[in-house]
Amino acid sequence: MFGSSIYLRDRAAFAGGTPQAVYAELWHRGRKRRIRSRVIYSVLALVLCWVLLNPFIGVAAGVLVAAVDFGFAWYGYQTSSVWRRGLRGDRRMNTIFKYTLERRGHRVLHGRVVPGHGTADQIVVGPGGVWLVQNDAWHPGTEITAYGGKLFIDGRTPSKLVGGLHGAAEQTARLLSERTGTEVTVTPVLAVHGGRVKRPPLVADGITFAPPLKMLRWIRSHPTAELSPEDVETIVRAAVHVLPIGGRTMTST
Repeated sequence: MFGSSIYLRDRAAFAGGTPQAVYAELWHRGRKRRIRSRVIYSVLALVLCWVLLNPFIGVAAGVLVAAVDFGFAWYGYQTSSVWRRGLRGDRRMNTIFKYTLERRGHRVLHGRVVPGHGTADQIVVGPGGVWLVQNDAWHPGTEITAYGGKLFIDGRTPSKLVGGLHGAAEQTARLLSERTGTEVTVTPVLAVHGGRVKRPPLVADGITFAPPLKMLRWIRSHPTAELSPEDVETIVRAAVHVLPIGGRTMTST
């Protein structure tokens, strides 16, 4: 269709009536209400500080309240940007890894196929171990929490998600161990790009859930192994061979 974006036209999130479209519409409809509330709060802060303190502090307080309220509204909308665009966050995480972990001795493989378990968004190999990273984005109001060590997403237990992540991590560990001749442990984690994680990083069902930046800090502060630079390179080379891109395999050398 002429005049439409080749990158967006087939994305379900941009179809009318989807949760993303409804959320965006309601947010834009609430603009006048947010502005009205912001003005009321700012005027109240201005008047109170003007009367109780002095005019200068009153004006400063009014401006500060307006700025803080605007900041919270903007931040809340921006945190849902990945979900609103119908994405999962893997490209965003690729960029984050590029400018953080990859500059600190870590190697990251992207979009690797784990035989029998689909595609892993990222395989991170660093001095502290190996992590299989999955990315996902939920509605901003979705609650991700744990009870008794079990994962619940909006009150439901996502058995398929948990089983799939563990299966992919275990298969990756088995393939890497066979290829390198040493035992390799792979830790599954999930970077949350939309939804409310209760007290992140959240560990449930043996999987760590956290927003992207908190996930970075968690990976750096929770090593599962002690790998030398040579070990890192050996595991990366093994991963390149046993975890193909798009179903391709590499011959042994």
